[in-house]
Amino acid sequence: MGIKSLPVTRGRKFLQVLEGARTIFLRDGFEGASVDEIAREAGVSKATLYSYFPDKRVMFIEIFRNELARETADAGALIEVDLPVEQVLPFIVQLISAHLISEFGLRIYRVSVGEAERFPSLAREYYESGLLLLRRQLVGYLERCVQRHELCIADLDLAADQLIELAGVGIHNRALFLGPQAIDKDQLRKVNRGAVRMFLSCYGNRHAVLAEAAQ
Repeated sequence: MGIKSLPVTRGRKFLQVLEGARTIFLRDGFEGASVDEIAREAGVSKATLYSYFPDKRVMFIEIFRNELARETADAGALIEVDLPVEQVLPFIVQLISAHLISEFGLRIYRVSVGEAERFPSLAREYYESGLLLLRRQLVGYLERCVQRHELCIADLDLAADQLIELAGVGIHNRALFLGPQAIDKDQLRKVNRGAVRMFLSCYGNRHAVLAEAAQ
């Protein structure tokens, strides 16, 4: 069960405070973030900050849930399209890998893992609104491909998980430890093409595999 909604006052400088707190929490996590630093980043007094949020915990929960809402909206980019799988799959893989190594994706991942023990309900929400939502969307798409006889997949859940992992092979951990700037365009393109080729080699029909190999 998730954490119950906590009272948050909204006023003229609410969004200003929210953005300042977002910057500090995503950079320093819950424990490392100080109220003084958040107020300074937001350009408001501590009194103003406390007029919106009664304590740091309420502030963190509000920020975290706002970030989860962003993730949910981004996941919606995996739209339903009626095109051959060899045309759509590279687009899907690019979206996944781009998110995995983005500054935003890396920061919320670090905060989610780092604060999982302190805020287990929020960690569960992160999983359900991020990875699990993406997985469900992929399963729906892959199922339509199977129905059109473009793919042959016995376990859709497993195939969706495998596609997500393939999209992040090597680059996710590298970006986590060295920063997103450690991933260049050629490396990203190589991972994306390899993910598509391997997935189609396993699950695609002969025509789809040959079409990808010819690119």
